[in-house]
Amino acid sequence: MMNNVKTVALLALLAALFMGIGVLLGGFQGLMVGLILALIMNGAAYWFSDRIALMAMGGREVSPSEAPELHRLVEEVAAEAGLPKPRVAIVRADQPNAFATGRDPHHAVVAVTTGILKVLDERELRAVIGHELAHVRNRDVLIGTVAAVIAAAISFVAWMLQWTLLWGGFGWGSRNRDNATGWLYLLAMLATIILAPLAATIIRLAISRAREFEADASGARITGAPLSLASALQKLEAYAQARPMNVNPALSHLYIVNPLRGRDGEDWLVGLFQTHPPISKRVERLYQLARQMGVYA
Repeated sequence: MMNNVKTVALLALLAALFMGIGVLLGGFQGLMVGLILALIMNGAAYWFSDRIALMAMGGREVSPSEAPELHRLVEEVAAEAGLPKPRVAIVRADQPNAFATGRDPHHAVVAVTTGILKVLDERELRAVIGHELAHVRNRDVLIGTVAAVIAAAISFVAWMLQWTLLWGGFGWGSRNRDNATGWLYLLAMLATIILAPLAATIIRLAISRAREFEADASGARITGAPLSLASALQKLEAYAQARPMNVNPALSHLYIVNPLRGRDGEDWLVGLFQTHPPISKRVERLYQLARQMGVYA
């Protein structure tokens, strides 16, 4: 529940940042151009998220005859989650990992690597599938897309401001450069150009981390196995550290653990720029949830 509240608050903060830039500019023309372009790009990514992710990750959909046990687990967990059974895909990769994507529960796909099928036992794999289906049920692809749209629009407008100032726009060229108000205005514009995209990125990544925590909790409740998910996360992190995956960094947030290096920074400053929370914190929360649920194995 707290993660959902945090997500709403972060989205509101991101929107407020976007609106604040509009107030600074004194008009919304540039903002609207950036928003429209961001909507087009991210809207296409949202609508075709399942195809784009599978293609980018090298995933291939498999039939029940090709992977009967995997299909059985996905079908059982989907039933427990109250969701239609998603499509199932396998990514040929030694690193054990998994992801889910799709614009809604009726257009979802759950993908696992060949490595995860070798490393996890059935109970742990079921818990991982529960986590991924929690993302589907919680509409995290939609939430992530909304955050990406606003963040991309902010970055676009900051880029526009940079070039506008270079060419003497927004009346700067006609102002008295000795005027204190003019210099304050220039400093505000420069601060916006530098800090607004950085702030938008930090907020978007914070939303991503909050959704991971929420998927852990929701997935553990779906399967009733928080400790199995904790065990799976620890195994996946260890393998990801030893075997980083060749993945587009822009898509790394989809995976259950960071596929690029495994361990996400525990230092608060480093953590601001991570897509995933530290595994240690995720495991700690799962153990707390297990005690609340009365689960000890």
